[in-house]
Amino acid sequence: MNWFTRVRKSFGFGDKRTTEKDLWVKCPSCSEMLFQQEYQENLSVCPRCDHHGRIGADERLALLLDAGFEMLAQPQVEEDPLKFKDSKKYTDRLKQARAKSPHADAFSVGSGTIDGRAAVVGVQDFGFMGGSMGMAVGAAFVEGAQKALERKAAYIVVTAAGGARMQEGILSLMQMPKATVMTRRLKEAGLPYIVVLTDPTTGGVTASYAMLGDVHIAEPGALIGFAGQRVIQDTIREKLPEGFQRAEYLHEHGMVDMVVHRANLKETLATLLGYLQPRKAA
Repeated sequence: MNWFTRVRKSFGFGDKRTTEKDLWVKCPSCSEMLFQQEYQENLSVCPRCDHHGRIGADERLALLLDAGFEMLAQPQVEEDPLKFKDSKKYTDRLKQARAKSPHADAFSVGSGTIDGRAAVVGVQDFGFMGGSMGMAVGAAFVEGAQKALERKAAYIVVTAAGGARMQEGILSLMQMPKATVMTRRLKEAGLPYIVVLTDPTTGGVTASYAMLGDVHIAEPGALIGFAGQRVIQDTIREKLPEGFQRAEYLHEHGMVDMVVHRANLKETLATLLGYLQPRKAA
């Protein structure tokens, strides 16, 4: 015990109180300090600037599906097929990501209803290794599509990803045609395939299943694109317009069908399903 600690204790000061979690959160857009509980009750949307924060898979599924939905088991795939290592082993990165997440990988699927209409919802979680698309994500996407085919239900996918998972190399890129095949099967079966684009949706995910929906919905301000803005500017040697690759710009230029506030997302999906799949689940 050093002299400062002995003196402090002699004055009867107690140890510094700690809390289980931070009480405040700083908005990444306007820097407003927000009370954590109020921020979460507002669906992680800043009440001052309306910035839509990122949310996890469980929160997203609870937001979109009616109560009592079923979670699909995560498919088993070979982990670290390339025995990849950079500054860390890939297996160590997976362990680190799983310690912070209740799910085994970045794509989770729930099966249930939206306003009584049958729906299967797949959610990509950016918090798990940037939502990167690897073999586990591809397998979970396929399982979700297969479940929708079996139930004759709509398949709704909420994307949030930095692209393909570099630690799996060409095997991660193979998930693009695999997912594309399943979207074609849904179309042939006459089942709605709806994509909700959230911040950010980039890389190989944008180049495959994120842009193959019957309807594309984006959350306000979401970054959506393939390559980064600086890469594009350096390639074409031109300054890009304000708001390039943001949801509102893409909506204005016909790449996105609608931009919907998170609070209205379930209602919007229910309306779409009413048009595309009018019969409610038994």
